[in-house]
Formats: sequence, structure tokens, C-alpha cells
Amino acid sequence: MPALPDFPWDSLAPFATRAREHADGIVDLSVGSPVDPTPDVVRDALIAATDAHAYPQTMGTPALREAIVRWYAHRRGVTLPSVDAVLPTIGSKELVGLLPLLLDAGAGDTVVHPETAYPTYAVGAAIAGARAVAADDPGAWPDDTKLVWLNSPGNPTGAVLDAGALRARVDAARALGAVIVNDECYAELGWEAPFADRPVTSILDHDVIGDTSSDGALDGVLSVYSLSKQSNLAGYRAAFVAGDPALIGRILAVRKHAGLIPPAPVQAAMVAALDDDVHVAAQKARYARRRGMLVAAFTEAGFRIDHSEAGLYLWVTRGEPALETIAWLAERGILAAPGTFYEGDASTHVRIALTATDERVAAAAARLR
Repeated sequence: MPALPDFPWDSLAPFATRAREHADGIVDLSVGSPVDPTPDVVRDALIAATDAHAYPQTMGTPALREAIVRWYAHRRGVTLPSVDAVLPTIGSKELVGLLPLLLDAGAGDTVVHPETAYPTYAVGAAIAGARAVAADDPGAWPDDTKLVWLNSPGNPTGAVLDAGALRARVDAARALGAVIVNDECYAELGWEAPFADRPVTSILDHDVIGDTSSDGALDGVLSVYSLSKQSNLAGYRAAFVAGDPALIGRILAVRKHAGLIPPAPVQAAMVAALDDDVHVAAQKARYARRRGMLVAAFTEAGFRIDHSEAGLYLWVTRGEPALETIAWLAERGILAAPGTFYEGDASTHVRIALTATDERVAAAAARLR
């Protein structure tokens, strides 16, 4: 196994200790872990499925696969050709971390990921023994690229690639013979026009790859989605991948041998989550309220907010090294994630998560003012 980097959040321990010393306690805005309850409709489905005496299906139950296909049509405007184009996963992080390995990437292959990115894209390349390259410009993608990761809406920046930008990247990946995957787990959380009242464009959208029923439209293209953010299911590890049926089949074949199977009760809960729009709208409204408070407070405190048009975070800066800002916030009892986790030591940005209770977000806003 190649050497892996240190887990970045371990380095936040001193700042967390300082923030906890605040008289009114810490406000932890460092990790995008949901704090709100899992919706009753999902919990009820899980409870009803707890008599799970038989082995679950790696490919997912017929009900779950059909629900995923329905969800892409209803929520993303994407018509998938069949249930063979979808596959449930044990959360999305394990797929991100293992996909290069599942697609036979290794020495002599390159995995491309965004320049400002969630660290697991590079870790997945390391696990497979491949080279990771950070490059947003398709013209800079190496000839030996085997896999391209996109992340729209992005973590940590909240930046969105429109249909034209996605289409250009799909075309570039196909010219290289590479698989291209968009990690779309924040797609339901759009804040700025045109995505304030609809999900962000999927890489499987008609405007990106054409009619998905046409031969070759899905070739080499995958979409990854997680229910952790939209449905407060981070603890369930509930996600899925969709797109090219041939690639889904390759991934499924390895996962059968490895026993990578979402538990049966979780599969039942996923069906309930995918078929219910009410709880998704309610959760987005909660995040919108918290985002509004934090946008106002950080702006008034002299920060600039970059991108952040979608997703679960604010990408903020006041033009100084990121760790200086982290220390400044910790003195006020606020813990955030430094941009150094995502774009290297020269970062001047800090990532602010919207995942704290209304009371804690209000406390952070008051301290910033």
C-alpha cells in the first residue's frame, strides 16, 4: 500500500481546544456533518425493514434501483435506460476512494481532480498506485489520464459548472479515452440563480451528453450522489452511482467479490428518502436560513465570500494565510476548516460549514459582529 497523507482534520485539534475555551462554548463549523434529525419517513422505513435475516443484494433491491432511476427522472431531469445504469454504494466517500482501484487504474495512469478539492480524490489515486494531478483546464489533462473527477457543486468552494462547461469536459475526457465522473452530492443545495429553486445540472443531463437513450450517450460517464446532505443520512452511509451501464457492471462485479453491500434496512430507507420531496425542501430551508445569517455576519466582519453559489459551505477569505484566520476564529470560539486542506499551504481561504444548529449559528454570527 502506498504511503497515505495524514488525516487533515487531526491538525485542527489545537484550534478546537482553543475554541472550546469560549465562555459560551464552541461553534463547530469545520465539518459538513448534519445536525438535524433524520426524517421520520426514512426512519420508519428503516425500522420496518429490520428483519433483515438474508444477505442483501450488492446491486440493490429492485425497489431501490427503480427508485434511483425515478429520482434521476424526477429530480434531475435525466432519463436512464434501465436499472442496469445504477448501483447503490456504502456512502459516497468509499466509492470516491476506491473507484480508481475498481477501474483498474495503477502505475502509469493518472487520476485528474479539481485544483481546489476534497482530499479523497487524490487519496483514491494513491490507494490504486496511480498519479493524482490537480487540473481544472481540460487542456492540461495528461495523455495517460484514466479517470477524471469533477465536483459540481464543489466542496469546498461551492462553485458550479454549467452544462456547457460539463459538456466540454466530457468531450475532453472521451478524447483521452478516460472515464469522467461528477461527484454531485450537493446538487439539491443551490442558492444562487439559476439553481436557487432547482437542482444543479447533472453530468448525465441531456444538455451535457445528449439523449441518454441514444447509443454511446452514456459511454464513460458517471454521476455520484449521496443522501447524507439532502436527507440527514450521513450515519446511514447511503449513496449511489449512475451512468454508463458497462462501467456500472464492472464496478458491480468487483463489489460482489469484495462484499461491498449497503445493509438491507438502509436500502429500504433509501427508497423512502428518494420518493419523498417534502423533507428535502424542509432541510434546504433550514440551511438557507443558516446560510443567510452567516453570509451577513462574515461580510460585516470584513470577509469576502467567493463562489459559494451552491453546496453546504461558504468559501471565505480576508486575504491572509488560512491558518491565521483559523486562529482568529478560534479565539472567538468558532472552528472552521482551513483552505490548506483543499488547495495547499498558500491558501488564504477558510471553509465554513452550514451544519450547526440555528442557535449555534446565531452564536457564531453574534461573535463575528
